[in-house]
Amino acid sequence: MHDGSSPIGDSAPWPALREAAAAEDRGAPIAASVDRLLASGELDAEEPRALAAALVAVAECNLPLARLAEGHVNAIRLVRHFGGTVRPGLHGVWGADADAPCTEQDGRLRGTKRFASGLGTVARALVTVGEGDTVRLAAIDASDPARHRPAAWDMLGMRATVSGEIVLDGLRPEWLGGPGDYLGEPRFVGGVWRIAALQLGGTLGLLGAARDRLAAMGRMDADAQVARLAPLVARAMAAFGLVERAAETEMCPGGTNDPDRAVMLSIQARLLTEDLAQDAVAATERAIGLQHFAAGCETGRRARDLATYCRQAARDAFEQRAGRIALGRGPLSELWHG
Repeated sequence: MHDGSSPIGDSAPWPALREAAAAEDRGAPIAASVDRLLASGELDAEEPRALAAALVAVAECNLPLARLAEGHVNAIRLVRHFGGTVRPGLHGVWGADADAPCTEQDGRLRGTKRFASGLGTVARALVTVGEGDTVRLAAIDASDPARHRPAAWDMLGMRATVSGEIVLDGLRPEWLGGPGDYLGEPRFVGGVWRIAALQLGGTLGLLGAARDRLAAMGRMDADAQVARLAPLVARAMAAFGLVERAAETEMCPGGTNDPDRAVMLSIQARLLTEDLAQDAVAATERAIGLQHFAAGCETGRRARDLATYCRQAARDAFEQRAGRIALGRGPLSELWHG
C-alpha cells in the first residue's frame, strides 16, 4: 500500500491531507487542511515547475482542497500584479455570476456570484464586476456567513469545497486594475495550466487509489489490471511535462513576449489532462467493478470529484483558440521550444 508520501519533501503535509479527504467529503470542515497547507509554505513557490509540482501533489492527495489552493495562488498573484495588499488568510477568485453580471453603483457592489468555492473558509475574494472587454476585478471581504448560500451547491462531486452562492449587495470593493486589465495575457487564459495541474493530480490520485484497492483485493497482479492502468500512468507522466512547460511559459518573460504561445500551451495542457482524467475514471470503474460505486469507496469519491472538477467552462471555444494559434505558425517544434 502506498503511504501517500511525496518526493517533494519529507516535511510536506501530504499524508495528513490525504487522510482528511474522506471525512471532509462527509461534512467535516476543510479549514484544518487549509491551515495545514498554508502553514507548510508549499503554495509559496515562485519557481514555475516547483509551483506546478506542488499543485499536482495537493490534488493527488485531496482534490477539493487543491481547488481552494489553486484559487488562493491565482488570487495572490493577481493582487501582487495589480499592486494590491496581500492580507492574511485564504484567498479566492469568483467569476461566475448567478443571473446578471455583478455591477457597482455609488461605490457599492450589487449582484450574486455562484460556484463560489470555499464559503466560510475564504477570507478575501477577488470578484469580477461587469462583463465583456471592460470587466473589472475587485477585492472584497468574503467572511460574512449571512451572505453565503452553500445550499445552492447540490453537485455530487467536490462537496468538501463548500461551494455555493455569495450575495455581494452593499459591499465596498477595493479595485485591482482598470477596466479590462483582468483579461490581460498571459495571466488570464494563459493561467489555466493551474487547472491542468489539478486535473493531472486528481488523475494520479484516482489511479493510486485504484492500485491500492486492487492490491487489497489481491487482484493487482492480474495482467488485465496492469494493462488497464499502466498506459494511463505513462500518459500522465507525459502530461506532467506539458503542464510544467505551460507554467514556465506563462510565469517567465517568454510568456510576456509571446502571450499567444503561453495561451496555446496552457489550453492544450488543460484539454490533454481533461481527456486523461475521463479515461482514468472509465478505467477505474472497469478495474474495481461494482464496489467502486459503494458508499464510502475511495475510488468512487475521487472519481466523482475529478469528473465534477473537469467540467470547466468553454472547452470547445478553448480548443478552437489553441488550434488556430498552433496551426497558424511556422515549424511546429517551435511551439514547444519557443
